[in-house]
Amino acid sequence: MAVSRLALVGLGLIGSSIARAARAYGAAREIVATSRSPATRRRVIELGIADQVVDTNAAAVEEADLVILCIPVGQCGTVAAEIAPHLKPGAIVSDVGSVKASVVKDMAPHLPSAVHFIPAHPVAGTEHSGPDAGFAELFVNRWCILTPAPNADPAAVKTLAAFWGALGSNVETMTPEHHDLVLAVTSHLPHLIAYTIVGTADELGEVTRSEVLKFSAGGFRDFTRIAASDPTMWRDVFLANKDAVLEMLGAFNEDLSKLTRAIRRGDGDTLFDLFTRTRAIRRGIIDLGQDIEAPDFGRPHPAPAPLPRPYAAERD
Repeated sequence: MAVSRLALVGLGLIGSSIARAARAYGAAREIVATSRSPATRRRVIELGIADQVVDTNAAAVEEADLVILCIPVGQCGTVAAEIAPHLKPGAIVSDVGSVKASVVKDMAPHLPSAVHFIPAHPVAGTEHSGPDAGFAELFVNRWCILTPAPNADPAAVKTLAAFWGALGSNVETMTPEHHDLVLAVTSHLPHLIAYTIVGTADELGEVTRSEVLKFSAGGFRDFTRIAASDPTMWRDVFLANKDAVLEMLGAFNEDLSKLTRAIRRGDGDTLFDLFTRTRAIRRGIIDLGQDIEAPDFGRPHPAPAPLPRPYAAERD
């Protein structure tokens, strides 16, 4: 069943992709959107991916059945306090943040008991940002993790799960703390490593910037793709999930020390055994349909289907 009125606060890659997907797959009858940037609001009107584009967060959430905050996790608490007086009783309030425990801590105290707060994380994205970066197929065959509180209304959880399912996602539920530990391994630490490797290459005095760009092998190119991700979002992610990231970083440093010793000692067996195990993990990801064998560099992404113009739009 389609959501009657969907409110999207934030219209970057994820927010604009939700708007496109909800329109394309019939997951919402009406889409109201807003962004703090006037330029972004104007661009969304031009793209025609929302029925209404309004100037304020408060105006966006009024009478909405489902409200999704598509903003950096560091802003979620402030925005929750801002929209709380304007939320319709019975509305579902959610988010798309890559960290969940801190979002719960920041948002929950501000939200009225008459609404259903169900945090969510669509595990999908690209290195691009802004409303032009979105596409309707972004969530197809990707996971969306819900982290409802133990006392969350089952019907509301079911409604949100159905919404993400309509966008093509596979839906899983877990606690916020477990989510943050899992994502520290699968997403946050890889981004931290990518930022570090690209930064190290840039700082090496004996390797000029032009040589780094000219002779980039496939592995380095993939790291630069990850390291091109939105700096504001990832700054907030690392600060919000620092305990889990530091725990995983400690484990990584221990493993890196083992590899350092193996290379120094010429221990080829240790290296071969590790590379064999990691190769099998890559095969498992492909077998689960979470990626294809082609290298990501230069891989074409599907273009969003043409969308009709919105029924109405509030211009700045």
